[in-house]
Amino acid sequence: MSTLSTPSPLQVGTRSFQSRLLVGTGKYRDFDETRLAIEASGAQIVTVAIRRTNIGQNQGEPSLLDALPPSRFTMLPNSAGCYTADDAVRTLRLGRELLDGHSLCKLEVLGDPHTLYPNMAETLRAAETLVRDGFDVMVYCSDDPIMAKQLEEIGCVAVMPLASLIGSGMGILNPWNLQIIIGNAKVPVIVDAGVGTASDAAIAMELGCDGVLMNTAIAAAREPVLMASAMRKAVEAGREAFLAGRMPKKLYSAAPSSPTAGLITPGKPA
Repeated sequence: MSTLSTPSPLQVGTRSFQSRLLVGTGKYRDFDETRLAIEASGAQIVTVAIRRTNIGQNQGEPSLLDALPPSRFTMLPNSAGCYTADDAVRTLRLGRELLDGHSLCKLEVLGDPHTLYPNMAETLRAAETLVRDGFDVMVYCSDDPIMAKQLEEIGCVAVMPLASLIGSGMGILNPWNLQIIIGNAKVPVIVDAGVGTASDAAIAMELGCDGVLMNTAIAAAREPVLMASAMRKAVEAGREAFLAGRMPKKLYSAAPSSPTAGLITPGKPA
């Protein structure tokens, strides 16, 4: 049984992580702010868009790996900006080469440049190819329980349903679907997209999610480093609340929280 002194790790494939907060690296002012925010978040898994961030593919330019060395952080290359399975697979193969054979990746295949909603048909196709190719695939998906289960059956090591649209900050719009996905899954369920503030992250963890991935909620905050610290505490508190088990919800309760036996009642002899 997990205790506060020995918290259970997040198990992703064969890898274990103490932090259940995963953080993106886009939209910060510079690599220094990126580093400070991620250090404050306590995140061990850091996701990076191969198409947008230099991790060695652009010689002579500053590299994210100088600010966030792979010796300290687990890099999670992602296929953000890809709209077909073929593009996503090609991008993640490049990420594996740049990271010396690193097999862990985050697959995302977008269907719409305005909402960034996932194209699930292309996502399924890309997932099949990547799993066959030896990748450990963490996959961004819709909050459709059937699709999430299919991705698990293909061999993905984690399913990552959206809480709401990427960058929207709208929080968890459909907790019921998330609970179905969590109840059916034998791999980690990590909320990806839509978190806006610390309470959103805490709610995701209280529902039973295994982790939360976020980027804009931290990077677009007025004080990103402070928000990163808040998110770290929210994920930890939400996890502890889930493990503790909340009290049942009631419309009202006639039972007082303090014992009444032995109290003096007005109008009666002591």
